[in-house]
Amino acid sequence: MAHEQVSERLREILTPYQGRLAVLFDGPTSYELGAPTLHGKPGRFLVAVRDGNAYARFHLMTVNAYPDLLIGMSLRLRKRMQGKSCFNFTRVDEALFAELEDLTARGIERFREVGFTGDGAIGPSR
Repeated sequence: MAHEQVSERLREILTPYQGRLAVLFDGPTSYELGAPTLHGKPGRFLVAVRDGNAYARFHLMTVNAYPDLLIGMSLRLRKRMQGKSCFNFTRVDEALFAELEDLTARGIERFREVGFTGDGAIGPSR
């Protein structure tokens, strides 16, 4: 299917974060990176690529936690949003993927600045 190429390209956006974030799930239809398991509690995913029947989805949870990251986002990318943190794609669009790559980098940097609380929440450490 054509969207498999889209999923593969979206996974490439996450390559720089392998080793910096924990791989929470890696399967044929889903790839998740996030905060590691702490104090026996499961890790919380920050970013994921998931295959759908008709499209590939890119979940970026930091834009839900920090909506100011969306300021300046192009209308073209905003049209790909479904909900507060999911972007759907049916084809590779390098211009949109470059913008999504930048948004992902800024979101993960914000996560690193603010921290992970250990109770599964994104926010300042206590």
